[in-house]
Amino acid sequence: MSLQEISARITKAETASGRDVGAVKLIAVSKVQPNERVAEVLALGHRCFGENRVQEAVGKWPEFKLQYPDVDLHLIGPLQTNKARQALDLFSTIHSVDRPKLANTLARLAQEVGTCPDLFIQVNTGEEDQKAGILPTEADAFIADCRGLDLPIQGLMCIPPVEEEPSLHFALLAKIAERNGLKGLSMGMSSDFEQAIALGATHVRVGSAIFGERVKPEG
Repeated sequence: MSLQEISARITKAETASGRDVGAVKLIAVSKVQPNERVAEVLALGHRCFGENRVQEAVGKWPEFKLQYPDVDLHLIGPLQTNKARQALDLFSTIHSVDRPKLANTLARLAQEVGTCPDLFIQVNTGEEDQKAGILPTEADAFIADCRGLDLPIQGLMCIPPVEEEPSLHFALLAKIAERNGLKGLSMGMSSDFEQAIALGATHVRVGSAIFGERVKPEG
């Protein structure tokens, strides 16, 4: 697979579901990928990337951003409150607002620095104990609380359980977003992004299908 092939499949899925071509943003998930692979995708003209960990992104992206100032960097993994200030400095969008403590920290920092990345609330649609995210039954109240903090909530994000039909989770996320007047839906990965697009995804997160299998860090 390649960036070109994934882009073509996204366009085909947009057309098939009656959506405008270009309605879906492709986040190339560059976590645990060597810099040379990231550089190759940047050289092809792609600018939207996703990272899972603030620390890894801090070590990788400032240098790339000097060369490519128009990079659009998304945090798609969990965010610890003690890394929130670094995240505000580096990312244009954070997809993993998943608890009140983090929301309050982001609101305080945004007041201090005067800006805030676009934010997505992570919903634990599968209600999995090991997974981060707001429970579906608590999502409406949490969205309202975040808006009360003047946070720029653009949409919702989910990661469906591996063993379940992802479309059920995408449909649930879309329903919660619709009733709360949110347009953004960050859902769909390498194996299921076409299903996600059919159900309204605005952001899909594709990694290994673009870059090849992840390279595990040494040690």
